[in-house]
Amino acid sequence: MLKTPFSALITAILSIPATLATFTAQAVDVITDKNIGMELARDIALEAVLVCRKNGYQVSAVVVDRHGLTRASLRDDLASRFTLEIAERKANLTVLAWSDSGAVRKSRTDIRPELNHIDGIIVMEGGIRIVAGGYNLGAIGVSGAPGGDKDAVCAEKALETLRERIEFGVD
Repeated sequence: MLKTPFSALITAILSIPATLATFTAQAVDVITDKNIGMELARDIALEAVLVCRKNGYQVSAVVVDRHGLTRASLRDDLASRFTLEIAERKANLTVLAWSDSGAVRKSRTDIRPELNHIDGIIVMEGGIRIVAGGYNLGAIGVSGAPGGDKDAVCAEKALETLRERIEFGVD
């Protein structure tokens, strides 16, 4: 059979559905990921530091996204430099377990020593989940107050203050 320019065009047009079917099948492999944005992460960290400051504590606050990547990190003027790392590790534990770090500390005494050997996490109170519309957006870790329970309160109050904005950000 002799190919004419018209038959080549017809062949090309007829192959479009097969091509589109391939793209459609691949689209199932693409995921949409709801995550915390930089500005919101920054404001949550700042609010946590300010809440603790009002209570007389010099702390660091680190906000990580749902994958444990740092989105915002703040250290109050007189907080120890080590509080930054500890706050990040608390937030990472929260992301690992998708539970507040204090709850993990209490419920997993059986493996607490082993968890502390995982690079990037620490089993201490002061990490709180950031959740909106049923999505785990990330976590905040606070360190520097005299006790993880006080760190957690600063994080919780920061999230409470920004709750409307956090919820509004998720469709």
